[in-house]
Amino acid sequence: MSITEPRDPNVGRLLANRYQLIELVGKGAMGRVYQAEDILLGGTIAVKFLAQTLLNSKMRDRFKAEARTCAQLGQKSIHIVRVTDYGVNDDDVPFYVMEYLEGLGLSEIISAQQLLLPRFLSLTRQICLGLQCAHQGIVVDGAMCPIIHRDIKPSNILVCKDTSLGELVKILDFGISKLLQADGGQTGSYMGTLAYSSPEQMEGRELDARSDIYSLGVMMYEMLSGKMPLQAETHSFGSWYKAHHFHPPRPLSVSAPGLKMPKPLEELVMGCLAKSPSDRPQSVAEVLKALEPLDQRYSGNREVSHRIGEVLAKKPPIIDPVVAPPKPVQEASTVDRSCQMATWPRNKPIAQIVFPQPYTTDKGTLATLWVMLARDDIRHLQVHRLYNRIYKNFLCSMSPHPMVLWVTAIHNSYRKTQGDESLNGSEKSTRWLRCYIDLKTAQGQEMTRLLSDRQEYQILMFAVEDPSKCAHVITVPIHPSQCSQLQQWAIISQTTMSVDTPTTSKNLLQAEFDKLKPRIENEMQTSSTSFSVKLSQPES
Repeated sequence: MSITEPRDPNVGRLLANRYQLIELVGKGAMGRVYQAEDILLGGTIAVKFLAQTLLNSKMRDRFKAEARTCAQLGQKSIHIVRVTDYGVNDDDVPFYVMEYLEGLGLSEIISAQQLLLPRFLSLTRQICLGLQCAHQGIVVDGAMCPIIHRDIKPSNILVCKDTSLGELVKILDFGISKLLQADGGQTGSYMGTLAYSSPEQMEGRELDARSDIYSLGVMMYEMLSGKMPLQAETHSFGSWYKAHHFHPPRPLSVSAPGLKMPKPLEELVMGCLAKSPSDRPQSVAEVLKALEPLDQRYSGNREVSHRIGEVLAKKPPIIDPVVAPPKPVQEASTVDRSCQMATWPRNKPIAQIVFPQPYTTDKGTLATLWVMLARDDIRHLQVHRLYNRIYKNFLCSMSPHPMVLWVTAIHNSYRKTQGDESLNGSEKSTRWLRCYIDLKTAQGQEMTRLLSDRQEYQILMFAVEDPSKCAHVITVPIHPSQCSQLQQWAIISQTTMSVDTPTTSKNLLQAEFDKLKPRIENEMQTSSTSFSVKLSQPES
C-alpha cells in the first residue's frame, strides 16, 4: 500500500531534469523511496533518498556504496534490485534510481499463510541465487570483492508476480552490506537485525558468507513453520546475544507438528543454524546443491512459481556468453515418443522451413523447433547420429525492438570420417536452423519461459516427401547460462519500448550472426567432440 503524504515537498518535483517524483511509497531509518517517472526515456522507476538525519560524511559514503553494489550486482543477477543512476539533488541530498518493483514482502507472505513445500523451494532457491551472486562479489579497484549482506530477513525479500517466471524474488536493502577487501579492517561494531543475526555478527567480528547463511537458516525456518527457531527473554541485544550463542534452535517438528518435512530439508535448515560457522554449509553453493534433489522431486507439483534456471556461478550472464554443450546431446525416449505423434500443421506450407512452437504432451508443454527436410537428409542424421554435433545459441537485441535470434546447427561428420568427399563444403554437411522469438508477443514470452524452465528443447523433423508424421526427434540441452539469459531478456523486454519494426531488429541480428558464422563453421568441422565459440552480443 502506498504511503500518502500530501504535504511532502518532494512530490511533484523534477529531479536531475529527468525524474518526476509522483508518490512516497516507502520510508525507513535509512531514507525514503518515491515512485517516479523517467520523462526522458519513459517508464516508472523508484528513487531512494538518504534520510535528512543521516547527512554526514560516513552515511553518504555508505549510501553511495549501496548504490554501487546494487548497480553491479543487479546486472549479474535478476534476484537483486537493479540500480541505474546516482546523484545529489539541489538540497545536497544524495539519491539513487532503481527499478520500480510491485509485490509482497516475504514477511507478509509468511504471516498470511503457510508456504507449500514447492513454493518454499522455489522462493528459497531464488534467494540463494541472489545471495550467491553477492558473495561472488563486485569489482572494486580492479579486484573482485565479496559482498556480505548482513541483514537477510523476510522484510528484505520482495516477491513479485511475473508473467514469464510466475514469481520472481528480489533481495533488497544492501545499506549495511559489507565489502570484503584484502586490506579491509575489522567490522568492529554490531549492525544487523537482532533476531536474524549470526553469533559472530553480534560479536562485531569480521564476517564471511557463512554469517548470511545463518540468517538464511533463520528465515527458512520461519518460512516453513511460521515461527522463529529461537526466542529471547526480552527484545534487547543482551537477550538475543544469549539466544544466538547458547540456546539450541527448537526442532521444526515442535514448532510445526503437522508439517510433513523431508529429513534432508530439516537437516539443511538446522545445519544453517549451527552456532559455529565451521559447522554450517560453507557456501551458498552447498545450500543450492542440497536443495536440488528436493526441487526436482517437488517441481512437478509446483502450483505458484515456475522453476528458474541456475545462474552461471563463475560468469555473469548476457555479456560475452560461452556456447558449449555441458553434456552430450541425448534423446529422451519418453519425450521422443510423445513428439513422434506430432503431425505437420495444416497452416504451414510443405516446404523446407523452420519455426518454433509450444507442443503439449502428457509430459507437459515442451519448447519445440519444427523442421522440414529432405527424407534422405533426415535418414542420414538418424542413422549416423553418433557423428552429429550440435551448436545452439540465442542472440538478443532489445533495440529497436526486443527480439531473439534462435540458432541451431547440426553438423554430421560421418562422410568425412569415412573418407567420403562426395559432399564438399560445410553447407552440405551442416544444417542451419534459424528462427526468431518476438519478446513483445505472448507467444514469444511463453516460448522463452519454456526454454528457460525446461532447460532443453526438441527438434521435430518432418520429411518433405511424407509430412504426415514426425520422422525423427533430437533433444538438445540448454546450458544454465543461456537459460539465465533467456529469463533476463524476457523480464527486461516487458519494460523496454519498441521504437521501430520487428524486421529492423531481425535484420540487425542476422547481420551480426553472418559475421560469426564462418568461425562457427570452422570450429564445427575441426573439433572432434564438443566445442565452444565465444560470441559478442549485438548492442541493445
